[in-house]
Amino acid sequence: MINRERHTTAEREAHKIFKAVKAKEAMTDYAKEQKALHDNRERLKTERLAREAEAANRTKAG
Repeated sequence: MINRERHTTAEREAHKIFKAVKAKEAMTDYAKEQKALHDNRERLKTERLAREAEAANRTKAG
């Protein structure tokens, strides 16, 4: 036999609201992580392109 607790309407509504807030917080954390990853990738790409340009200039110069 399954024992299920009966919840009031207010409890069910509160649960829905808190569930939505937790989901939003999780997505916010995910978005922050994705932005940090993207920013880091762009920084590394810029550094790599600068190194390649410098190497190409050294090759041309001498």
